[in-house]
Amino acid sequence: MQENEASFFKFCPNCGMQNLTYTNNFKLHCSDCDFVLYHNIASAVAVIFTFEDKILFTVRNVDPDKGKLDLPGGFIDPNETAEEAACREIQEELGLEITSSNLKYSTTAPNNYLYKTVPYRTMDIFYECELKTDAISINAKDEIKDLIWIKRSEIDLDKIGFVSIRNVISSYYLHS
Repeated sequence: MQENEASFFKFCPNCGMQNLTYTNNFKLHCSDCDFVLYHNIASAVAVIFTFEDKILFTVRNVDPDKGKLDLPGGFIDPNETAEEAACREIQEELGLEITSSNLKYSTTAPNNYLYKTVPYRTMDIFYECELKTDAISINAKDEIKDLIWIKRSEIDLDKIGFVSIRNVISSYYLHS
């Protein structure tokens, strides 16, 4: 394997040999057994809850980016639509019952998610959901340390953990 390429794969998952090449940061190939693994993009959702001129941020209680600001959401499960995943994640994390009709599509943004030395690339799908109250509580305390409503004019992008969220908040929500 070439230096700086997929160093998280030391051995072929099929034959256990080390004669690996990693092409274009997503295709792993074993020259010994001809095994190919495509490290494709994972899909995730995030919900931008708004109330008046504020946006709801979570404070991550786990790595990656523990202690940084995040948005409620998570990975899309197999056989699940993005809207179903958003509703499920919000129920799991905040205990809120929302439906896909509550979600307004915002945009997508690529992201990097380093989990236990494996760099997952994701395509994050963002939805907006306007709330009539800012009284929200944490349901998943293992994942979320705190909830913080921040006025758009007071958002500090450097405190946001993931690049996709920083880019979307900066592009669509700071100057609205």
